[in-house]
Amino acid sequence: MNTQLLTGLIAAVGLLANFAVGTSVAAQDGHAAHADHGHHHADFASDRMHVRVDGAEGGKDIILIPGLSSSPEVWDGTVEHLGNGWRVHRIHIQGFAGAPAEANATGPVAAPVAEEIARYITEQGLDKPAVVGHSMGGTIGMMLAARHPGLVGKLMVVDMVPFMGAMFGPPGATAQSVAPIAEQVYQGMATAAPADYQARAAASITGMINTESKRSGPLQDGATSDQQVSSSAFRELILTDLRPELSRITAPTEVVYVKFNDARMTPEITDAIYQASFASLPGVTLKRIDDAAHFIFLDQPDRFNAELDAFLAR
Repeated sequence: MNTQLLTGLIAAVGLLANFAVGTSVAAQDGHAAHADHGHHHADFASDRMHVRVDGAEGGKDIILIPGLSSSPEVWDGTVEHLGNGWRVHRIHIQGFAGAPAEANATGPVAAPVAEEIARYITEQGLDKPAVVGHSMGGTIGMMLAARHPGLVGKLMVVDMVPFMGAMFGPPGATAQSVAPIAEQVYQGMATAAPADYQARAAASITGMINTESKRSGPLQDGATSDQQVSSSAFRELILTDLRPELSRITAPTEVVYVKFNDARMTPEITDAIYQASFASLPGVTLKRIDDAAHFIFLDQPDRFNAELDAFLAR
């Protein structure tokens, strides 16, 4: 991969960095904030996350993990499409979208949440559920499937690579070599003024969701996410290299993605980057969905749902 391509990747992933900086608001009770929506929260005590459950007992289990600064509501269309026969477990990460930060207030976020999801699967007695993760949720899904391979039945990663740090350094970049950049990004995000955070979040959502009518929910999620949690989580994503762990994943895995949001990044270049990124995961299926931005399931719900249906049926 040459420097020009990486420059394009940096421009693309910069949208994610901007989105991470939603302003912090007064903490609300994230465990009960959606009590009027007809779902319930699982009886699971955690200071890292809580779980919204839709569907009746006895349905096939699927876990949906949203991305950085996102809420369970981003999956509303997916849940509606899945319909009867599925029991859907939607993860709400503490510090994101109105949930109080709790243990996520400092330090890593993705890795501890992955461990909590593993504990949730075990304690709730779920039998190898399907796991779908978007963006940072995809990172968490890969962590879960690699570190607890016996717990995951199938894994779908939505628009995420296993080492985002490669986008912040020259060819051959490692987690160690990009650590100074990760710290610089973190400091810029963590200390930004609230007005700057709001402006960056709005600009990022514009770039990550092509469909204007679908932006209001994610915009609200960003605006009600904890600044420090989002900043720490983004630094963690830059520093996390899961490529050496991919070979431990035994669950059937599919990665759906879009062309990088940069004029220099053609579909063919994007395909090559994903192929190289997941080269150590035998049998992985890679599917590019065109005419969509980062939130694929919002921009192209029919195509995303068709791909999800086919994957779950295999």
